[in-house]
Amino acid sequence: MRIGLFTDSYYPEINGVATSCFMLRRELLRRGHEVHVFAPRCRGWEEHAEPGVHYIASAPLVVLRDRNLGIPTPRFMVKTRRIPLDVVHTNSEFVLGYLGHHMAARLSCALVHTYHTAWEDYTYYVTHGHADETARKITRRYSKWWCNRFDRVIAPTGKTAGLLRKYGVSSPVDIIPSGMDIDRFLPERHDAGERVRLREACGVLPHERVLLYVGRMAQEKNLAQVMRAFALVHDRLPDVRFVLIGEGPMRSRLPELAASLGVAGAVNIVGPKPWEEIDRWYAVGDVFCSASHSETQGLTYVEAMAAGLCVCAVNDPCLDGVIEDGVSGILTADGDEALAHGLLRAFSQEGRDIAAQASGYAKPFGAQHFAKRVEECYLRAIDERARQRHDL
Repeated sequence: MRIGLFTDSYYPEINGVATSCFMLRRELLRRGHEVHVFAPRCRGWEEHAEPGVHYIASAPLVVLRDRNLGIPTPRFMVKTRRIPLDVVHTNSEFVLGYLGHHMAARLSCALVHTYHTAWEDYTYYVTHGHADETARKITRRYSKWWCNRFDRVIAPTGKTAGLLRKYGVSSPVDIIPSGMDIDRFLPERHDAGERVRLREACGVLPHERVLLYVGRMAQEKNLAQVMRAFALVHDRLPDVRFVLIGEGPMRSRLPELAASLGVAGAVNIVGPKPWEEIDRWYAVGDVFCSASHSETQGLTYVEAMAAGLCVCAVNDPCLDGVIEDGVSGILTADGDEALAHGLLRAFSQEGRDIAAQASGYAKPFGAQHFAKRVEECYLRAIDERARQRHDL
């Protein structure tokens, strides 16, 4: 098949959508398909340009300055007319999504969309708290309108599929968790010496244990709750240090929050790391924690499990089938004290026992299985489109 992936975020950017598209392209190429990626230029794109990856002109997004808005120029649009496709797979509801939809209409090819992001959880970047419920209603209606324009829709979790049905999406929905290169995260790939060096680079002392967060530093990730829970835990376990790796609009406010809670000396904000090295940095941690409710699929949870960490998370429907409390991780109720209690479990013998088995529970989320299921989705979309033409 000749496949077009359209996304507002792609490698070398680091986030769930970029990683999902990167892994999907790699595995589809391995399966013998021709794959074209269309994405906005981002920092470092020149170093990673390669045939089949089409970076288009871009500008920083006004409401999310760490994201880029694609700008399809007339010259670029002329270039796209020379690229034949059997299926268009959009991973964006905005500029690149519209570009993909335009190309599919011109080519009369099958059209598939992955709904990665529950946008109603991000409206505060625009409203700043004013008329936010109205904005959320608008995003729900827009999501319904957008998804109903496709032959098939991919939801990464049952949580997302349920959300789309609640919105009123009538297009066929396939639940396909995004895939990962599980093997690169396995703990045996990193020896004790490398772990010591990485921990030193993060400011961790030899006797300390590490609570780790890897990901976007933003309000929707609920990092303030994790920080408050850590402050409660640190009173009981003063040898635990909180290390945060990533970037985002909340990064500059986290030191002040840590200081206000009296734990500034036990918090290290490391900043972003290259995607091709991120598996190494999970080796810094003993326990991974997240309190986010905005995930459609939390890839970092699976990465942390694959790396042999005990994952402690506030329970959320996106974790159904991913983490079983007391078996493959620790799930807690919402709230600072509940999360702190979960972290105490994670740093106990129970957590160490979970960590010893965690990488095995991550293996079903491998990229090969992901690509195979997406390929099957494409074939269904192509067949359905062909039947529609025949009926006409």
